[in-house]
Amino acid sequence: MKVTSSAQIDENTTLRGGDAGEGLHFALIMDGNGRWAKARKMPRAFGHKAGVDALRNIVEAAPKLGIRTLSVYAFSTENWRRPSEEIDSLFNLLRQFVNSDLARLHKNDVKVRVQGRREGLAPDIVTLIDRAETLTQNNRSLTLVICLNYGGQSEIVDAAKAIAGDVATGKLSISQIDTARFEDYLVSKDWPNPDLIIRTAGEKRLSNFLLWQSAYSEFAFTDVLWPDFDENCLKSMVEEFLTRNRRFGGV
Repeated sequence: MKVTSSAQIDENTTLRGGDAGEGLHFALIMDGNGRWAKARKMPRAFGHKAGVDALRNIVEAAPKLGIRTLSVYAFSTENWRRPSEEIDSLFNLLRQFVNSDLARLHKNDVKVRVQGRREGLAPDIVTLIDRAETLTQNNRSLTLVICLNYGGQSEIVDAAKAIAGDVATGKLSISQIDTARFEDYLVSKDWPNPDLIIRTAGEKRLSNFLLWQSAYSEFAFTDVLWPDFDENCLKSMVEEFLTRNRRFGGV
């Protein structure tokens, strides 16, 4: 497990930190779009559109605050249970986000990675994912991990199946399996585990998000609905996080 070290605030309140320039990894459960829209007597799609705007602002703010990896829960494996109209709206927003923002993300040195099952996604969505990952693969300012058609339990099951397959073919022996080797079978092996997981809109649960990776993550919950979550909210979360004493099971 890669562990991010503590960071500090300089005189301009810009945050630095992380081993070898790794920086912080924050993960976001972006909750509250529907309630935000309902409060304005608007359809849920209106809230999801506002949520994309909020994400755009947070992606721009993150590197300034010392965050080098930002994971966002865009669509879970359980979200397929939602009405088809809402699902279509969510994926249309993803199409719009990639088509309108990819060039800007690339210009701003953001690497885009998508974590989750590709099976079940529309072919044009898979094409968009491939295009975004290929174009931005060498960028370094921020890694934006979009968790799409993602579930923490499914991820662990997929890794276990891959390990079992390698054991069956003789590529791997049972005695070689430990936590470090298991992590090698996760897509997230390429970036550090999250330092802080933030959930907006007042709920206090993981909802099947990054179950393996969150073993020693810190948590922060806010009543702010996701479309209202802005750079100041993120900055406050970073500053509060930096006051915590992380022991990782030690003393």
